[in-house]
Amino acid sequence: MYRAAVLTVSDRSFRGERPDAGGPLVAEILKQAGYEVACTAIVPDEQPQIEAALCRIADATDVQLLVTTGGTGFAPRDVTPEATIAVCDRLTPGIPEAMRYASMQVTNRAMLSRAQAGIRKGTLIINLPGSPKAARENLEAVLPAISHGLEMLSGVPADCASLSK
Repeated sequence: MYRAAVLTVSDRSFRGERPDAGGPLVAEILKQAGYEVACTAIVPDEQPQIEAALCRIADATDVQLLVTTGGTGFAPRDVTPEATIAVCDRLTPGIPEAMRYASMQVTNRAMLSRAQAGIRKGTLIINLPGSPKAARENLEAVLPAISHGLEMLSGVPADCASLSK
């Protein structure tokens, strides 16, 4: 079983003006997929605070997967991708590419997502949209392959060619 964390990026949810719908949904999807959700948190759309939360969670909570929700669009305050890039050691472009591809089957607005994914030490960080519907669609598109990525990240020898879909 892998340990996961969910970080919601939302000014309104952080201030308590709007309940966080995306974070709890993502946490539930992860639990149903067999992940232990070790922590959840909410931060405002402020790049330094997002970066600090990503570092704190990835470095101090022993999670292998850190999923963010929110802040991936075109709005001036949407800076989750920049924060993710700033704290990652290596980017994993195939994950957001796959999410955008899957989401394009639903709406052409998927091309407007700026979501990123990357590795910080032993933690895989994935950005999801803030919309619960879009977060579900994006996470479900990549979740089947994520456990294999986490297995490789942990150093367990893995033969990618011998695995089926």
